[in-house]
This record gives sequence, C-alpha cells and structure tokens, in this order.
Amino acid sequence: MGDVRSTFLDVCRRAGLTTWFGNPGSTELRMFRDWPADVDYVLALQEASAAGMAAGWSIATGGPALVSLHSAGGVGHALGAIFNAYRDRIPLVVIAGQQTRAMLPTRPFLGADEPALFPRPYVKWSHQPERAAAVPGALAEACRVATTPPRGPVFLSIPEDDWDQEADPVPVRTVHGGFGPEPDALREVAGALREARRPAIVSGPGVDEDGAWAETVALAETLGAAVWAAPMASRAAFPEDHPLFRGHLSPVRTSIAEVLGRYDVVLVLGAPVFTCHVHTEGAFVPDRTRLFHLDCDPAATAWAAAGTSLLSTIRVGARALLDEIGPGGGRLLSAAGGPDGVPDEKATKREAPHLNDPLAAAGVLSALGAAMPDGAVLVEEAPSHKDTLHEVIPITRPRGFVTTGSGALGWGIPVAVGRALAGERVICVTGDGSSLYSIQALWTAAQRDASLTVLILNNQRYEAVSGLARRIGIHSTPGTTLPGIDFPAIAQGFGCSSARVTTAAAFPEALDRALRHPGPYVLDVAVTATDRPLYERLRHRP
Repeated sequence: MGDVRSTFLDVCRRAGLTTWFGNPGSTELRMFRDWPADVDYVLALQEASAAGMAAGWSIATGGPALVSLHSAGGVGHALGAIFNAYRDRIPLVVIAGQQTRAMLPTRPFLGADEPALFPRPYVKWSHQPERAAAVPGALAEACRVATTPPRGPVFLSIPEDDWDQEADPVPVRTVHGGFGPEPDALREVAGALREARRPAIVSGPGVDEDGAWAETVALAETLGAAVWAAPMASRAAFPEDHPLFRGHLSPVRTSIAEVLGRYDVVLVLGAPVFTCHVHTEGAFVPDRTRLFHLDCDPAATAWAAAGTSLLSTIRVGARALLDEIGPGGGRLLSAAGGPDGVPDEKATKREAPHLNDPLAAAGVLSALGAAMPDGAVLVEEAPSHKDTLHEVIPITRPRGFVTTGSGALGWGIPVAVGRALAGERVICVTGDGSSLYSIQALWTAAQRDASLTVLILNNQRYEAVSGLARRIGIHSTPGTTLPGIDFPAIAQGFGCSSARVTTAAAFPEALDRALRHPGPYVLDVAVTATDRPLYERLRHRP
C-alpha cells in the first residue's frame, strides 16, 4: 500500500493528467514533496488564469486538465473561469489545498469552511473525503465524472496533512460515455426531416466537443438543410465556407424567431434552446415550425424553451439519424442555393472591408483573416466585435475557434495560452477591456515561449456595455471609458514582445511582424468605437 501522494500521482498518470496548471500556497506544500520529473507544473500568476489555461489545454488535447488552487481564497479567484468551464462543458479537475484536519475545528487561518459547497452549482461534483486514504479514489471518481457527458469541471478539496498518509488502492476502471437516442423518438425526428420542405440545422458547440463535424456536414448535405450557428456558441460547429452555412443566430428571441420561421423543420444539435442575452417578448419559433433538439445534457433538454428534445451524445445521435434517414433522404442543394432560398455565398459575397483611417475593427479583422497562418486556432474575447469577426473570418475546421459561451470575462488570453502550450499556433483577438481581467497569463506565455499572437482591439472603453445600453435608450453610461492604458508596456513587463499601431498605413507591416514573431507577441490596435446598439444586425448572409 502506497501513500496518498504516490497513489494520487499514479491516478493522474492513468488519466493523462501530467500537466498541471496552478498557483501554489502553503496548504499544498506536502503535495510538492519529491515532485516527479514526469509531471509538469505550469505556474500562473493568478488562479483565474490557471483555470483558463487548463481549459485551453483541455480543448486542444480533447481530455481533462488539472487545476491546482490554494484553499478558499484561490478557489474564489478562479470561480469566474470555473463558471465558464461549467457552461462550456470543459472537463477541469480542480483540486484545492485545505488546512490540516486537526486544525479545522478551530477555524484556522486559510481554512475553507464547507469547501465542497463553495464552487457549487458550477461544478458537476465536489467533495472533501472524510478519510485521507480515500483521496486518490476520490480523484479517480472525479475524473470519471468530469469526462462523462455532459462533460464539465469537478472539485476535490484535500487537507494538507493527507498527502503523507497511507492510501486505499484504486482499481483501474473505464467508462464509455457515448449513448444514442430512444429508437421511437429517433424515427419521429428522421421522418419529420425526411418529409421537410425547408429543413434547417442549428449547430452548437456540442458538435465540436464531440468530434461530430463530419456527421453534421453529412446530415446537412443529405437533407439539403440550411445551417445556422447557435447563438452565443463557444465553439464553431460547421465549416463556415460551406454553401449550406447561413450565419450566426443573434442572441435575441425575436431575431431567432424571424430566422427560424423560414423553415418547417429545425434540428438543434448540441446547443441550448436558446441562449439569449437580451429579453424580447414572443415565441422562439412560430407554431408553423417544428423544432427537434438533440443534446447529451438532461438539464438542457428539460429547460429547452420549445420543441421535442432527445437525449443523446451528438456524434452517436447524428450517425443514427443519418442511418435512419438513408442516402438521399432529403433535398439536394440546388444551383440557386439552399432550401431557404438564400443564394449561394459564392454569388453574393461582400467586398472585404478596407483598412482606412481611423482604423475600424472590420478592416483590421478582415486583414487578420487574410493573413492568418494555415492551421492557426482563433480565440476570441471581444464582445463588441464578435459579429464583425464572424462576418469576415470564416472558421472552416474542427477545434479551430473558441470563445466564451457564458460571458465571464478574463477567459480569452488564458485559454489562448493553454492552447498554445499544447503545441498549437494561436491567434487571440481580445478587447482592451476583456484583456485586463486575466492579462497576467501573458507572463506564463513568455516563460514558456508560447506560439501566440494577441491582437487587442483598443477602443478605450467597455463598448459592449455601452452597446447594450443603447438598446434601451441609454446613451451615456458611467464607468465604461478606459483611457491611459499602455498595453505594450504591460506586455513587455510580463516578458512579451509588443507594439502599438494607430494608422492604416502602418497596420499591415505591424500585423506581419506580430504573426511572424516566434514567441508571444501583443499588438495593441487603436480602433474606433461604434454608436450602434449591440446585436442590432442579424448575422446572416444577404
């Protein structure tokens, strides 16, 4: 029988958790004794950055990632990122130090009161074992829970004196999590899609999470269905240069109803029904539209606002639908365009925005899209420029794009760093306001020489807040201007190369230098603010 430390690390190795992201404290010191050479501890300067980097690593590798936090204070710092991971279904295994068991009755310094309750409800599972010997077994259970659909973060509190105690043996176990829909329900959906005159698919982040791009494309092509990206989707889920792709649904109920009212049958794959950001009255879909919803999360199917839901993992469910519909089960794409009558993009493609002075985000992002290295991953956290980015930079491959689908800022740069540390070439587009919530992650990028380019769209304000205010007639909002921040100096202070650009003439060369730089590079781009309300335009092709 081994001690808790060695048995715990063996469980980590079996689960692929040999890269840890953390910020250490005194309640983890015994954990670090005789630290093994095969476990890489990636230091973050703040706990939200650690959790965000772990999330990026998890998305890149497709497996769980471990976050090591410091007692209650460290968990509190990380909770915004844990919230994002929960909503975006990222399997983080979060461990936190706790004071020694003998001290807990006297409310010690750094002790966590009711630690298992603290991160709830934004974890799938949380626990502090009653016995030191049970800690490695609890970790094994946590890993299984985190990686079973719907995936998400879990939390394990570990008293500091547990590490030197003897451990219970931990059996090797495997859980196969994929599952399919109920057969009669599957036949109902397949029949409706087969008979539909104007079918549509709303493709959500669950498609990308489950590796179901190929199945979703095959389903759309078999049906000749128009494809829309789900509102506020954290990941791209369909090739956006495909002739059946129509655009991104707005997170506004009336806009969703207007778009989906064109179709007689709508299938929502791997997305909530539906995520909105502002409230408007009315139904999500008109009565004439039949809506079916396929997702792996019982809670999401229970609170869906419309339609008939089927519980299934996405890849298994999409394959089952393809088999049930059969080849040629729907209408093929016509020469004039999709079944919704929207012309093919090739015939209607807009002219790319130009670079002009003063610089506007559309021209900057269009130039970035044209210059992006092949195979680069795009991470976005620029809420007021999200619509523009989707208009000018199509995502065309699985795992090629990530943003936050839940809204807690400080996600973009750490996630980008985590993906870069996993060996990917990463471009992060962030707003000046968004960047400041977890900008400490740049230090880790510099220390690890991450292949990362950060583009800060700097309009010197929280433009998304102002844009939302304009929707309700408020045209002057206090606390939304951000003058006087020297981003190149901040980036250089963390060890990153950096520059600022303010003119159209200087931007192409500055962008080329940033993209060619071998390590992390921060390009601060001065862009104009907009006077347009947020979500004013429907994001669809003309």
